[in-house]
Amino acid sequence: MNEEINVLVVEDEDEPADMLKNYLEVHGYQVMLAKDGDEAANVINTSANSIDVAVLDIMVPGEDGLALCRRIRRHPVLSQIPVIFLTAKDKEQDEIEGLGVGADSYIPKPVSLNLVKAHIESQLRRYKPNRDGWLTFGEVSLSTEAMEVYSAGNRVELTNTEYQILKLFFQNPRLVYTRQQILEHISPEEKFIFDRTIDVHIKNLRIKLGDEGELIKTYRGMGYGLNKDLLSPQI
Repeated sequence: MNEEINVLVVEDEDEPADMLKNYLEVHGYQVMLAKDGDEAANVINTSANSIDVAVLDIMVPGEDGLALCRRIRRHPVLSQIPVIFLTAKDKEQDEIEGLGVGADSYIPKPVSLNLVKAHIESQLRRYKPNRDGWLTFGEVSLSTEAMEVYSAGNRVELTNTEYQILKLFFQNPRLVYTRQQILEHISPEEKFIFDRTIDVHIKNLRIKLGDEGELIKTYRGMGYGLNKDLLSPQI
């Protein structure tokens, strides 16, 4: 490969999973391996900006491959990536169901590793990863270019001030900001209001983000920022 391509592989059987991972890595791919659907969902939530293509076994414990594909297709950052189903289910109706939820390719097991690689390369020729400007934490994604925010796949309508505050937190996820520091980063007309108004903006942000509102934490005596307990350890 001429550039680093990251492949999410979801396979619950140890030997096939390790063989596919090793084979793809030998051929220049970076592989994120998940052994069940819940682990895969966590990878999607924490590493969306790093996934270029997904190879999913349909019948895995936890969230199955069909549900994972739906999750990917709802995700603002990942919605266009190639999704390849690798499965022992080979009936025509199973293939129709897999393609119906948004898969790009469907390969019945058993299958050669070289064929899997060929499918990945074929799909990547049609798709060029372009996730510049997206920041993702948990199930919340923010576009710094389009000024859009999505929570659990649904677009969230924010005011400009709310968007600027969330953008500040996303761009500096390990920092805690005082109310005054937040005021200094939002639109000039807002700088003449009382800093306690920031509390109202934070409250509204949490409400609009729904279940993901817990991503924003109040650090008593300090200010506001992202909830460090919910962030990926690599951040």
